[in-house]
Amino acid sequence: MTNETPIATLQASAARRIFAYGAVFALGAMVILLAFIQPPAFGFQIFLIVFGAGTLVVAERLRRATRTALFLTETQIVDSNGTVVVEIANIKSVDRGAFAFKPSNGFVLRLATPQPKAWAPGLWWRFSTRVGVGGVTSSGPAKFMAEQIALRLPQE
Repeated sequence: MTNETPIATLQASAARRIFAYGAVFALGAMVILLAFIQPPAFGFQIFLIVFGAGTLVVAERLRRATRTALFLTETQIVDSNGTVVVEIANIKSVDRGAFAFKPSNGFVLRLATPQPKAWAPGLWWRFSTRVGVGGVTSSGPAKFMAEQIALRLPQE
């Protein structure tokens, strides 16, 4: 993390992390189990095994990603591993409405310039000119962070 003082912090609670990891892991394990207990046609069995293995990989990525926290500083949003999620200067708007395409309990940032794709399952994702924050996080701290970001954007 940078030397700047965090304005807001967003992280997943232990209970939410365990539930999300357990649900994704159970899905992957059940799909693989289904492939062997009641084997369908060979091609579909291979598909089930690959899908289940992919789901287990996503579960592990979710477990690792939700161990980190997001910090809002005056200049950027950065995670506790030091990964810069987005620079505040690049944010055009914050979308946190009920009908916004956003993560659960989170918000979406619209960016001025496209950024490379990145994904920390359950915590944030970045695709072109949008950054989604939330998922396994609590809604209160996410709403506070979104409001703090909105306060720092230039008024139109």
